[in-house]
Amino acid sequence: MAAIILSIKPEFVEKIISGEKKFEYRRRLCKREIDRIYIYSTAPVKQVVAEAEVTGRMEGDKEDIWRWTEKLSGIDRKYFDRYFEGRECAGCYCLGAVKVYETGFDLQRFGVLHAPQSYVYVVSGVPVQDLQNHEQELSNDQNDSLQK
Repeated sequence: MAAIILSIKPEFVEKIISGEKKFEYRRRLCKREIDRIYIYSTAPVKQVVAEAEVTGRMEGDKEDIWRWTEKLSGIDRKYFDRYFEGRECAGCYCLGAVKVYETGFDLQRFGVLHAPQSYVYVVSGVPVQDLQNHEQELSNDQNDSLQK
């Protein structure tokens, strides 16, 4: 299955890690089914600090989404309303187990040069430390195919 990197403000990253925030709200959800979100903590941290299992996703009327998620939202109603201002629909990823990395790392480990504005797809199920090796193997396989 696929995975994505999301840029998330440090204050919300802490709430995800503590379990206070079990839903990550987005105006637009990705099209593919995903099983993992790599969490990029924005400035001043600027590193991927954790990953979260995705147990589901919800899209629909923003009033319904708030009613179903508010207890574990990690935000207040005022913030929710501001974020979805002018929109009828809302979306969110439902977060399961969270793995926090001992030390964060740069987006370049994923081959990503800039923090994503919404999301970016990445290889899922590949241990972070093996990701660069995996990308090199894919590149070598493509070169081998081209030479044949």
